[in-house]
Amino acid sequence: MTSSHRVLLRGGTILTGDDRADGPTHHLAHPDGPGPRSRPTSTAMAVEGHVISWIGDEGEADAYADGADEVLHLAGGLVTPAFVDAHVHTSQTGLRLGGLDLAAATSAHDLLDRLARYARGYPDAVILGFGWDETRWTDPRLPSAAEIDRAAPGRPVYLSRVDVHSGLVSGALYERAPAMATRPGWDGTARVEREAHHVARDAASALVTRTQRRTAIAVALAAAAANGVASVHEMAAPHVNPADDLALIAEIAAERPVVEVVPYWGELATTGGVERARALGARGAAGDLCADGAFGSRTAALTAHYVDRPDHAGRTYLDAEEVAEHVVACTRAGLQAGFHCIGDAATAAVVDGFRRAEKRLGADRLTAARHRLEHVELIAAEDVADLARWGVVVSGQPAFDAAWGGADGMYATRLGVERALAANPWATMRRAGVRLAFGSDTPVTPFDPWGGVRAAAWHHNADERISVADAFAAHTGGGRWAALDDHDGALRPGAEATYAVWDLEGSELPGLPSLAPGTPSPTCVRTVAGGRILFDRGDDRGDDRHNDREHT
Repeated sequence: MTSSHRVLLRGGTILTGDDRADGPTHHLAHPDGPGPRSRPTSTAMAVEGHVISWIGDEGEADAYADGADEVLHLAGGLVTPAFVDAHVHTSQTGLRLGGLDLAAATSAHDLLDRLARYARGYPDAVILGFGWDETRWTDPRLPSAAEIDRAAPGRPVYLSRVDVHSGLVSGALYERAPAMATRPGWDGTARVEREAHHVARDAASALVTRTQRRTAIAVALAAAAANGVASVHEMAAPHVNPADDLALIAEIAAERPVVEVVPYWGELATTGGVERARALGARGAAGDLCADGAFGSRTAALTAHYVDRPDHAGRTYLDAEEVAEHVVACTRAGLQAGFHCIGDAATAAVVDGFRRAEKRLGADRLTAARHRLEHVELIAAEDVADLARWGVVVSGQPAFDAAWGGADGMYATRLGVERALAANPWATMRRAGVRLAFGSDTPVTPFDPWGGVRAAAWHHNADERISVADAFAAHTGGGRWAALDDHDGALRPGAEATYAVWDLEGSELPGLPSLAPGTPSPTCVRTVAGGRILFDRGDDRGDDRHNDREHT
């Protein structure tokens, strides 16, 4: 886009995300009270180049129309700050979008049928499948390695469970990486978890070409933009994806406007993580630096045993001293530290590590570093208070509760109802003063920021629900804060023009939709970052598009 390119958006609602500009709040209460939410008064916005030049009412918009290169009539739609997804795996997301999707599989037999059909359609490459969830099957029995080999004869096959913390492998893949049999998490069947899973995933990943990875990344970034997301936090790590993925992201960004990618590198300082994070241009040695696994795979570390496996409580992958050493090293290096922690035993170990780091660094220095934790699904109340005191950001995924929470979900099966309802305690954290940043953990759950906002506002546990406005803030400005960006992303004159345009259905009042159960989510029409269009649905919305539409 040229520096003088002017766009006028009019005839809708401009939700600036700035309390000073959006006027007084009102309460839209549902029975369990996710309100209040902001009620803005502005209906039009002008953009010049990469900057917002004006926000105001329809009566003033005519003064900006004559000089506009494009006038976009919103037809009652909504303009908001663009979303931030604070936890993604970009190449894996693209590979899932273009690969074998097993989310709809209903049994081992159905999974094998889908695998066989895919193998016939794609006869030459490694087979990557994603998203199977045996807790949703009619029979939770997993397929054997022999059955997988019969469905895809001679093919290296890696099928990731929905939580991406365990998987199924074929005999052909095992032959390429027999070391998986020597690692914890190998039981001689097709299923792998923990370190054996890392070996299997690395072996499968090595068979994906650089060109295929580049295509997958481009597909994922396009999917983000189509959902109103203008920035994502890439959770790269040695056990997750090649470091070269970050170079591929940079290559794509140099060629055309794409979603901003904020990289993280999940490796301990004691194994060179700080140096590698710096070399890769990562914001921190943080992200998927795992202190435990996941509930679905029963690898999350708990203080009490799994209900459906009473002899097992998972295990922590890091102890408090390892956490402390990493936090101290990152703080001294000027990098964010962070960890993946899901179970309460893992979060306790991580918080204990921060306590040790505080003794070595001092509270002020720890707070200034703005460290972050991923997931934090189960946590003790006293640990929540300490996270708030240290300014540690919690990067959470509300869609997890929507998918697996409640009294009848997978979490209840694994943890029991009491712990399931205590998981993902958004209201508890917010009351304590913990800063929240929301994301999807895609490919675990897809890009769907409004779905994330809805899930936080309608948590299965009414006591842990937060307002739509607070959830929206966590999915926009919260993500910026988590990435050390002090600009809150609000739309105001002089600010960067990074926004999304939405079609609204079923909304009685201007402003954020209620997102009550059964109501539709807004549909993305356009996503813009720094004045550059990342996504445009391109339909006829009655807009007056002038001839000059140069956007690059």
